Amino acid sequence: MINNTIAKVDYLDFVSGNPEKRENFIKEFGDSFSRMGFAIVANHGVTEALRSELFEVAIKFFELDDASKRNYEDLGLAGQRGYISKNRESAKGQKVPDLKEFFHVGQTVTDGDPIKDTYPDNIWPKEVSEFEEVCQKVYRTFENTGRNLLKAIALYLDLDEDYFDDKIHNGNSVLRLLHYYPLENVDDIPDGAVRAAAHGDINLITLLMGANAAGLQAQTLDGEWIDVNPAPNEIVINIGDMLARLTNDKLRSTIHRVVNPTDKELLKKPRYSTPFFLHPRADMDLTSLSSCINSARPKRYEDATAGEFLDERLRELGLKQ
Repeated sequence: MINNTIAKVDYLDFVSGNPEKRENFIKEFGDSFSRMGFAIVANHGVTEALRSELFEVAIKFFELDDASKRNYEDLGLAGQRGYISKNRESAKGQKVPDLKEFFHVGQTVTDGDPIKDTYPDNIWPKEVSEFEEVCQKVYRTFENTGRNLLKAIALYLDLDEDYFDDKIHNGNSVLRLLHYYPLENVDDIPDGAVRAAAHGDINLITLLMGANAAGLQAQTLDGEWIDVNPAPNEIVINIGDMLARLTNDKLRSTIHRVVNPTDKELLKKPRYSTPFFLHPRADMDLTSLSSCINSARPKRYEDATAGEFLDERLRELGLKQ
């Protein structure tokens, strides 16, 4: 019988200094990714106060009228920064756009790293004065938590604990403020339109806050959809395609979706979440690790850099021409 459980782990066990707790965390965390591509983490470093601040600025922004929001949309950036309006993004292989709008905050390079010149500047809405400060705080908190979680993943893969550090330093990570907007006339929803159609993430790992509202589902190896149910103070971590390629699918990038609520009245209410997509630098080599290739698991992917793979996927999503 296939084990489809998603582990719930305590981040403090990994950083506590207790060797036994640390080893148990690494094993439970890694095993959960091997079987389901997902894990749920408590005590992750984002305080309830900071979480509330983030959702407050998100709500303030998305309550602006559409014309005001579109002032912060730059179609030439392929969705890398700023506002991405309704009906712009569809999942790979899907013709119907998702029922969502969102805002992207990217890396701010402050240490003189020349990679700064490859990133577009962030876009900050002037109508929400605290937007930049709050988003920058959350970005750095998630970046730090993600760095430590990648240390646990590296150890699970029998790599040096710091394997990912230089690869994600000033990486192309993105904080997404996501609004599944309320629908006034739920009977007019296009056939097949959902809040987020089935998809896999592009990046190394995703840290998702706000998944406690019903709707997030992950697909098991045998094709079943199961609910992902964190508590309000927990975050969901899932493996992205880049890490799946690196590990030759030893760690799974699981297809997931956000379904429409069965109670249509709930479609008239907004839903918010804030995923942090942890990306490496564009020059990271995603060639599958030799330790993850064997006769039972032959090499599945062609060699590529993170930048090459990202470019390919943005075109598939319709965000880049």
